Amino acid sequence: MASVLEFDDVSFTRDGTAILDHVGWSVDESDRWVVLGPNGAGKTTLLQLAAAILHPSSGFVTVLGERIGATDLAGLRPRIGFASTAMARRIPADERVLDVVMTAAHAVAGRWREQYEDVDERRAHRVLREWHLDRFAERRFGSLSDGEQKRVQIARSIMTDPELLLLDEPAASLDLGAREELVQLLGAYASSEESPAMIMVTHHVEEIPAGFSHALLLSEGAVSAAGPIDEVITDEHLGTAFGLPLSVQRDGHRFTARAA
Repeated sequence: MASVLEFDDVSFTRDGTAILDHVGWSVDESDRWVVLGPNGAGKTTLLQLAAAILHPSSGFVTVLGERIGATDLAGLRPRIGFASTAMARRIPADERVLDVVMTAAHAVAGRWREQYEDVDERRAHRVLREWHLDRFAERRFGSLSDGEQKRVQIARSIMTDPELLLLDEPAASLDLGAREELVQLLGAYASSEESPAMIMVTHHVEEIPAGFSHALLLSEGAVSAAGPIDEVITDEHLGTAFGLPLSVQRDGHRFTARAA
């Protein structure tokens, strides 16, 4: 099985504070990982390193066979799909939803003078249909609800057929209905053998979709547990990571956690 991501003794420091501490981690092309941990554990930093947005302070990050710091990032980044709140802020509110998705082909946020082919528009329409967004194609991005905007971001992130898909809290701030719709769509996508390797950051086990195979728990910048999801999402491991006795239940493919 080919590796798409390698963290080799990776640390990251900002303003003298250690955000990540000697992280070792490997993701294979068929893996679907969920990353959990308390606020400030380093989850978003971990994802930004995987997206080649940040460089490690020490150690090595290798993404899709390219070592960060020793490769052309302009050629690497289009191979990575990345959806995050920070990315959403870069999208003009008056941008047409179809263009929000289609501009991923040129790795820009906001259509200007780029030239697009018919195949780009057809693919954008197809991706919008797959994520139940086709009726919004002519709407303005800023007019959509949070849940709709998050699905548009995901559609944009897979527009270019990425080899690695990174999702930073895709269900954050959504109401129950919007969250469940998104979790179902993500579960169907993750369960497809044609989908790329996936890494999703979340705060809540209830947001883990079906089809996710592995879990990594971060606590104070260090890995507290990592491996197959059934072995990691347990009372003991979650309680250690979050510093609170927890009771974890599983119903089919979905998890819940409560204070013990």
